[in-house]
Amino acid sequence: QIFMQLDDREKLAFITDRGTYCYKVMPFGLKNAGATYQRLVNKMFAKQLGNSMEVYIDDMLVKSAKAQDHVKNLQECFQVLTKYGMKFN
Repeated sequence: QIFMQLDDREKLAFITDRGTYCYKVMPFGLKNAGATYQRLVNKMFAKQLGNSMEVYIDDMLVKSAKAQDHVKNLQECFQVLTKYGMKFN
């Protein structure tokens, strides 16, 4: 998830019968959300892409040529996600 800038949150506010709400993280319904997210994960995983990982928008694939390398490759993936404060949902 990508946090919205404070100044941009009110621009995406919506009103319901229960109140007014705004997004704290970027929703995927925005026109450029997918492209923005793709650029972000491409930068985050630049070292792994094409080697031990493939990423397409919100789908991540960790791959290994040898079974014994797979745990190490998964750990690298999780370390990058943790470094940038990203979470799976």
